[in-house]
Amino acid sequence: MSSKLKVLVIDDDHNICELIRLYAEKEGYEVRAVYDGIKAVEAFREFAPGIVILDIMLPGIDGWQVCREIRKLSSVPIIMLSAKGETFDKVLGLELGADDYMVKPFDPKELLARIKAVLRRYEHKEADYEEIVYPNLVINKSNYTVRINGKELELPPKELELLFFLASNPNKVFTREQLLEHVWGFDFYGDSRTVDVHIKRLREKLESKDQVWQLKTVWGVGYKFEVK
Repeated sequence: MSSKLKVLVIDDDHNICELIRLYAEKEGYEVRAVYDGIKAVEAFREFAPGIVILDIMLPGIDGWQVCREIRKLSSVPIIMLSAKGETFDKVLGLELGADDYMVKPFDPKELLARIKAVLRRYEHKEADYEEIVYPNLVINKSNYTVRINGKELELPPKELELLFFLASNPNKVFTREQLLEHVWGFDFYGDSRTVDVHIKRLREKLESKDQVWQLKTVWGVGYKFEVK
């Protein structure tokens, strides 16, 4: 069995796939390319990659749906590729659980650097066994579970990571930019509204009105996990 880290490249542009393969194999990675969205999920199950490079515009089903399907199966790192540089696409990719986002055309050397950075963060995360306990709330970042009032709550990876980070620093206020840096782990250029969207969704799911803790907005600054 190969000990090389496996990279699954999902892109309908054969030239891009071969370019990524060329650079990644030089780094010692094992690469498999898939050219449409329908075959992508099947390939993910079979190949069991350590990281996924995922284009948005795909035949069959698009990259957004492929990302959703992969996230149902695994928290493996995903770097999304797109010919579009609009903030909306970046925000949507992050909301769906992508770990990074690159706009085409890109420098393959930069892509390799981002692969290494994402893998370092992921390996560090996997090595930690972390659990935070508050009254009626348990957040476990080792197995990515949240329990509220004794019931398990399903959260996308980035929502859980955001909640875990804020709950790890009770009553401390963070700006949106600081949260992007700490939770997403890379410089995010453009609209930081993705943090607002994640906080809004967390509040709806947590229903924390009667709890001793709550996600609180500090107007003009950012957010905090307030503990009374």
